[in-house]
Order: sequence, then structure tokens, then C-alpha cells
Amino acid sequence: MSNNKLFHTSNDAMHIALFIIRVGFGIIYIMHGFPKIIGGPERWEAVGGAMGFVGLGFAPAFWGFMASLAEFGGGLLLVLGLYTRIAAAFLAFTMLIATIMHISVGDPLSAVLHPVKGLVVFVALLYSGSGIYAIDTRLAR
Repeated sequence: MSNNKLFHTSNDAMHIALFIIRVGFGIIYIMHGFPKIIGGPERWEAVGGAMGFVGLGFAPAFWGFMASLAEFGGGLLLVLGLYTRIAAAFLAFTMLIATIMHISVGDPLSAVLHPVKGLVVFVALLYSGSGIYAIDTRLAR
């Protein structure tokens, strides 16, 4: 048995991995959502048009704002480890709609895979929660 602690699987290692995933994806989605948030109603309407692919073609600016907020605000919450499961649920839904939209318009696989990667990570975070290195854990105590 090796004494190499870097590769030793432990409960602590799992929580460190959750922290890295949360913060990494959180930063990515803050950066991805910020231009959409500041883009205003025209940008929100363009983003929200994706809801038409699931039969919700009304109020695209509202849906676009909500998707932008899910990406930017959800990313911020992930970085903080605050309301992680709620943020992950909104982000997973947003990535599901993005995946459906990219498939529906016939985008190449490379365009489809971006939201699919996010969807997989956010469903995993929805299931796992934030881990111990998070504000959620402090609030639970």
C-alpha cells in the first residue's frame, strides 16, 4: 500500500474534488452569463427564444433573463457553495434547454457538447450537494 497522500482516496479528497468542480464551473458560468445579463432585453429575447423549442415561445425576454441569471447568479452561488443544489437545478434546466436547442437547429456535435458537459456536472452537483468546503455546510451547522 502506497503512502502517497495525493492519490489516497478519502472522504476529504471527495470534498476537495467537489470544491474544485464547483469553483471551476462556477467561474466558467459567471463568465458565460455576465455578457448575457448586461446584454439587456434584446439579448435576453435572443437567448430566451430557445424556449420555443420546448413549446414555450411566449415571453422570450423573460426566459432569456432567467437563463442569463441562472448562468451568472448560479455560477456565483456555486463558487460560494451557497444554495448549491438550487443553483445546480436551475443551471441543469438551462443546459437541458440549450442542448435541445442546439440539437434542434442541427448544430455540430462540438456545439452540442458544451451544454451537455454542463448538464452532466450540474445534475451531479444536484445529487451530491456542495461538499463540506462551502457556505451551505456552515449554514447547516
